[in-house]
Amino acid sequence: MTTNESGPAELAGKLLDAQVRFHLDQLTGDRLAETVSGLADDLFTAAGQHQLADLVDREAVKAIVARALVTVPGSAAVSGIVELAVSVAYDGPAEPFPVGDVVARERVEALLDEVLGLTPVLERALERLTDSPQVGTVASRFMGRIVGEVLQANKAVADKVPGLGSLMSFGTSAASKVMGAADKQFEGLIGDAVGKSGTFAVRRLNRIIIETLQDPTTREAVLQVWDLVAAEPVAGVERHATREEISGIVDAAHDLVITTVGDAHVVRLGEVVVDAFFDRFGGFTPTELLDELDLTRDDLVADLVRIAPAVVDAMQESGELERIIRARLEPFYASDEVRSLLG
Repeated sequence: MTTNESGPAELAGKLLDAQVRFHLDQLTGDRLAETVSGLADDLFTAAGQHQLADLVDREAVKAIVARALVTVPGSAAVSGIVELAVSVAYDGPAEPFPVGDVVARERVEALLDEVLGLTPVLERALERLTDSPQVGTVASRFMGRIVGEVLQANKAVADKVPGLGSLMSFGTSAASKVMGAADKQFEGLIGDAVGKSGTFAVRRLNRIIIETLQDPTTREAVLQVWDLVAAEPVAGVERHATREEISGIVDAAHDLVITTVGDAHVVRLGEVVVDAFFDRFGGFTPTELLDELDLTRDDLVADLVRIAPAVVDAMQESGELERIIRARLEPFYASDEVRSLLG
């Protein structure tokens, strides 16, 4: 390198060192908060002049959402969060507190009223169960067991009255013979008869469910149960299940989520949600969207200022911060244009 060439190169190196020191100084001590706050304010001010649809590409967001649905649920990080959730559910809070302190009773009443108001929807959904032969079989057996339990309870009461127990047994036996099943118990006959009409059994059970939900007493009963629950302290489930049992349920649910959200149909649904978001909020500026979320720019800036010191200090101690700044600035000072200006 000639003397004429070394002069501009040496000067460029000194300018590079000076600018690196300047930026490091701006990110040190009390100046860090001022720098972060100023940058964030400038960014919010500039972005606040444009609508979201102009700042963010809708198709790019769709691609990000699609990739996230496929990869994130099964990632190691999410698996770790699931394990953490199991531990929290099993151990419970460090200081138990009543459920009623967290959930207001009037909110429970409002939710209950809305749910009970959906009985017509539930009735239509239950009606579709009549198309399933297996459900009909289960319903038939269920009703048969109920009839059997009622008869057993009546017999138990009758046995306590002298002579009445044997009379009831005789009546049951006679009824069984009349119905053509002398070799079966009366309860078994009832269960078999009901089993021949699964559709009837399902519809009858559906009617019982709907009428129970429509009964005003049901609302009061549910609220009484809530009052009992509200008085109970929030604690871990270790008294009711083992950690392995809880993990088994949670892992099964997690696997279900992984296989479901990664499906192409769900991915397309995610794209529909993105379109709906942009249709609803695309005309908003970032500042207006923050207002819709009940967030303020000052709060976000304060959060950034609070988080930044730990990140910057760690990068400074490792030397990575200086390396990154120098790597970004060095090509400029090594360019022919700068060398010619300095020469």
